[in-house]
This record gives sequence, C-alpha cells and structure tokens, in this order.
Amino acid sequence: MRWARVRGPVPGPRSIQWFQQEQAYIAPGIPSIALYAQLAIARGEGAIVEDVDGNRFIDFFTGVGVALLGHAHPKWVRAVQEQAARIAVGSFTTQARAELVRLLSEIAPGDLQRVQFYSGGAEAVEAALRLAKSYTKKREFLGFWGGFHGKTGGVLGLVGDPFKHELGPLMPGTYLTPYADCYHCALGQTFPDCQFACVEFLRQKVLVETTNDLAAIVVEPIQGTAGNIVPPPGYLQRLQTCARELGALLICDESITGFGRTGKMFACEHDAIVPDVVVIGKGLGGGLPITGLLIREEVAHARPFANPSGSSSSFGGNPLSVAAALATVRVILEEDLVAHAARMGQFMLDRLAVFPERYPFVGRVQGRGLMIGIELVADRRTRAPLDSRWTRQIFDECLRRGLIAMVYRPNMRLYPPLTVTEAIAEEGIAILQEAFDAVADRILAEAPSH
Repeated sequence: MRWARVRGPVPGPRSIQWFQQEQAYIAPGIPSIALYAQLAIARGEGAIVEDVDGNRFIDFFTGVGVALLGHAHPKWVRAVQEQAARIAVGSFTTQARAELVRLLSEIAPGDLQRVQFYSGGAEAVEAALRLAKSYTKKREFLGFWGGFHGKTGGVLGLVGDPFKHELGPLMPGTYLTPYADCYHCALGQTFPDCQFACVEFLRQKVLVETTNDLAAIVVEPIQGTAGNIVPPPGYLQRLQTCARELGALLICDESITGFGRTGKMFACEHDAIVPDVVVIGKGLGGGLPITGLLIREEVAHARPFANPSGSSSSFGGNPLSVAAALATVRVILEEDLVAHAARMGQFMLDRLAVFPERYPFVGRVQGRGLMIGIELVADRRTRAPLDSRWTRQIFDECLRRGLIAMVYRPNMRLYPPLTVTEAIAEEGIAILQEAFDAVADRILAEAPSH
C-alpha cells in the first residue's frame, strides 16, 4: 500500500485558487515551505495530510515539528473539543492546568519543578531572559552561531544567522560564539583532539568582549534551524561548567527538541545535565500554540520575575491550549512515544546512511531520534553549501511524489511525527531517494573536479 497519492499536478487547481486568493491579502513573508508548495491543506491524519485537490502527502514537516502526535490524534481531538465546549480563555486555575503543571514537573529533568506558560517561542525565550536578569542581577547574554530563538526584538541578538540583517539595532549586551558544529568547525579543529576548543574560546570571548556581567548562556541542545546539528557528547556539560564559573544560568531552548523528539524526553538528558531553565514549546500543544519555561525551584522565585503578573502573559496557559498540551503529553507517555521515536529515528538514519555513498553532493547525515538533518554540499573538500536552485528542485520532486519536508535548503531537515510507522517512514525515504535520483545527474554535471 502506498500512503502517498498524487493524482495530478502539484499544486492542483483548487490549491492554486485558494493560495492566490490568500496572497491578494496576506502580508508577504509567509513560511518558505508554504510559499514554495502553494498547497491548500484540507485535512490530516497521523503522518498523512491531504490537500483540497485530493492529493495525499507523507508529512516529514509537521509544522517544524509541532504535530508531535501527527494530525488529528483521536485523544487530542476529543480533549480540544470537550474543552472548547466549556471555556477557552481566562487566567484562572482550571483542572487541566493544575494537572499539566504537575505532570510537567514529574517528567522534567532533575529539580525543574516550576512551570510558566506563554503562547509563542520568542515570548518564552524573552521571559527566560527576564528571569535570568532577575536571578543573577546581571544584564548580558551569550548565544551561538547558527542558533535561532525567535523573531522578536528581544531575541534577535541571540540569532546566529543572517536572518537579523537589516533589523538592527539589537538589544545591548548580547553576544555570539561558535557552536560545536564539528563538520564546520569555526576554529579549524578536529574533534576529539580539539578538547572542546570552542568552549575555551567562549571563556576568552566573555573575558575580552563582555563587561563580565553575564546573566545566562542560551543554547539549543541540538540546533534546529541550522540543520539539526548534533554537538559532540559532553558539550552541554562543559557549557554548564562555564556558566557556573561565570555566575550565569544555563538556559536550554528545547522548543524543537523537547517531549521525545530526539529519543529522550528532553535533549539535555543525552548529556546528563539539568539546566537552570528549559524553554518548551512547538510540539507541547500538539498543534495549538503553547510554550513555556521549566525552572529550578530556587531560580523561579527571583524578583521581579516572581512578582504578581511578573512572569505571566495574556494567552499563556489558556484553558484550550492547556487541554491540548495535557492530552499531548499523556499520549506521549501512554503510547511510549519517546522510545518509539528513538527506534524510528535509528531506523531512518540507518536507511539514510547510504545517501553519502550514493550521492557525492551529500556531505553528512546526522540526527537524534526523529530530528534528522541531511547536508548537501557543492564540494566535499570545501564543504560549501549546494546551490539552493538544486535543493528547490529536490523539494519540487518530493512534492510531486507525495512527500512534504524541509528539503528546499542545503541544510535539509526531517521532522516526522512521533507516531510515524515503519512503513510510512520507509516510503517517505524512498520518495526522497527518487527525488535525489531525479536531479543527481544535473547536479553532478556542474560539480567541480579535483
């Protein structure tokens, strides 16, 4: 049985009709994948989505990992429907919120016993920065090259890619340092012989560039937007040691990596650390917007963050999103989806391991759990990225065959739902391979010779 089913051109006539109607009114700047695909989606079930023309696609995108349970999981749907029929807004306690905060404190790493909710990822990261200032009484922050923590003014200084160009000035007191991306080591070193030279560089950067007033180090345990970059083991442990030496907090942004995505409930557990603050979001609501912070007890009480109305927000922890989040986390636990993500991730990585052998323009395949990256290069010697005109063609070939995935840039990202089955995963990879085959000769015809 083929799960993907494409009946005609993609996008089809009805998708084009609705897309063009929307484009007449919506502001420019919608997500790249939506702009390139021009699909109008009608429904979804599990790892499959269907457009208004009746085409069915395997979904390795899931809203940048938002649909952890896949689409329309019956327990999630029932929880949202029942809550919507009662009350959907308000700042007061509800049974669902009381149960959710208790459940989150039970599954959180170590002593991260306190929880606060927000509606968007950048909002949660900014709240974490306010908290760090409140606790440490310091004012500076350190992020990483390749890092991405949102699009609001308070976090742009911690964005380590060209997204922030022409959006200055940035918030004062924010600094960036190279991430432990060993394939593209900024210091020209080789792991493990380097002995984490990038961490020592971080120490020197703080010494030379900052005013020695560091409130927090803000890091993704696996960098998502940069291409699902997995740092070497022990990296987070060394960052935590650095933070303690500097009297700063360690904030792990697990917006993408949290709740089983990497084969652990939280990605920081791969390095056996307990950060001071963990940012949660994206998949937490299973499709409805809810983000938050998991906070160490001692840190959570810092003022002014802990003053009445100091840490809250209008839509944070609203009854509808909380009901969705509670259902999502319960399903993850009841269906043992963390272990399933670990197994399925290894299944997919094993099958993708042939790509570097089969295609000279594949530089590396990496990932943890169902957070997988494929990096395409113009030249394996220089590791320069493949021209995006080729990756756009791969994206189009995938779409024509019934696969939606973030493969339109050289740092390709795959985010299947945690519920993905072996059969669907295998078919999705087969489609991806067909798409690569379709453009491989054209790419190799322009490849440099050495």
